[in-house]
Amino acid sequence: VLQNLSQTPVLRELLKEAKMPGTTIKIESPELSMVYEPQLIKLDQPGPLTLAMYQFLTEMQETNKRVVTPKELFAQVCKKAIRFKGYQQQDSHELLRYLLDGMRAEE
Repeated sequence: VLQNLSQTPVLRELLKEAKMPGTTIKIESPELSMVYEPQLIKLDQPGPLTLAMYQFLTEMQETNKRVVTPKELFAQVCKKAIRFKGYQQQDSHELLRYLLDGMRAEE
């Protein structure tokens, strides 16, 4: 899941902009531009989960790193979803859902 998210350019760019409080971002879809107006969103200070996600994705993109461990990101996910504590096996779609929902709740 995290490798796939790290290869999502729109997410990386959005998190890059979101790490700076007070930033206004424009969200638009070229496919839907005839139907919907672009959304302008002013961002507050990002939360710890969002910052951990940004840090992790940045580390994943660095070419000189051989091994990247998502310790801080995992710790932040565990704070939002206690079910992930204890290193028990979980479904990847559950991680994705809790990760994205947790970041959205921090907006």
